This record gives sequence, C-alpha cells and structure tokens, in this order.
Amino acid sequence: MGRYSIIYADPPWRYTAKKVQGAAENHYPTMSISELCALPVADLAAKDSALFLWATFPQLPEALRLIQAWGFTYKSVAFVWLKQNRKSPGWFYGLGFWTRGNAEVCLLATRGHPKRQAANVHQFIISPVREHSRKPEEAREKIVALMGDLPRVELFARQSPPGWDVWGNEVEPTIPDFWTKCPEEADQKEGL
Repeated sequence: MGRYSIIYADPPWRYTAKKVQGAAENHYPTMSISELCALPVADLAAKDSALFLWATFPQLPEALRLIQAWGFTYKSVAFVWLKQNRKSPGWFYGLGFWTRGNAEVCLLATRGHPKRQAANVHQFIISPVREHSRKPEEAREKIVALMGDLPRVELFARQSPPGWDVWGNEVEPTIPDFWTKCPEEADQKEGL
C-alpha cells in the first residue's frame, strides 16, 4: 500500500489531431491512454486517498478510464478552471474543435474513504493562462485546504512546490523509481 493520501496529476494526453498549432505534441512529449493506464499509480496511493486529475473535455472518456485503471472511483468535478487572458482583460479562448474552449476540469476520484477537511472550498478557479498546459497554483492550495496537510505527490509536475513529492520529466523526481514499465510494451500488449 502506498503512502500518498493525495495524488495530483496533469497527464500529457495524446490527441489524434497532432498538426494543430496548439497541439500538446508541439510543447512536450505526450502519452497514449495505454501508457498512462500502465503507470503504477495504485501502488502510490494510501488505503484512503484522493486523486485530482486534470482533463480536457475531449479527453473525458479517457480520463474516466484512467481513474479506474489507477484504482480509484470517480466522485465529482473538483475544480473548473475558467481561463483568463494573460496580458489583457477578458477571457482566454482556445481554438477548440466544436466550440472555442476556455475551461478545463480537474476531476476528483477516491480510493477507500478519505475525509474532507473543509466544506468551504469552491469549485471555480478563475486565473490567467500561462505556459502551455501549466495549471494555476490555486489548485494545489485548494487541494490542501479540502483534504488537509497530508502526504501528497504531483505526477507530471513542472515544478517542485514545498510540501509535495513530485514526478515528471520537467523536475528532479522525488520518487525516481516510480515508472518501471516500458510504455512500448503496454502499447504492444493492447495492439496499439
């Protein structure tokens, strides 16, 4: 059984449209859903733990699949990030496929019976966009306010915030032996 009561993740989702200006592949390496599902996240999680998982609306089915693969049960949307422009007043609007997206969701899933520590944590985060895919700092603050100052880890981290263990290709991981499965093997097993 793992030691983390809080797992916070912003997976590098792979999209089918790769030749678009704002495509994730233009900014960082992405992972297929089979690669993401193969990560041993369940091994990191305490018996009673919460997963906070960022997902874009086109990737909601994959996000729900990932939650289950990691050993959690979907509960709700923890946060909705309404994106503001970085340098001018008003809302940021992405290109989108059907509509011009300007919101992103962080899903909440649980394992066991974690306890909520505060009832005054609001769902909305209104914050400017920053580098591609970088999430607002306020999300981490809200997670700690909601769940308490518990052992926590951020997966696919871009920085090393105080009080958090981290893993990702943009930080010095504090759990370096986390990824032991070769992603190519996962793709071959699923015939992808």
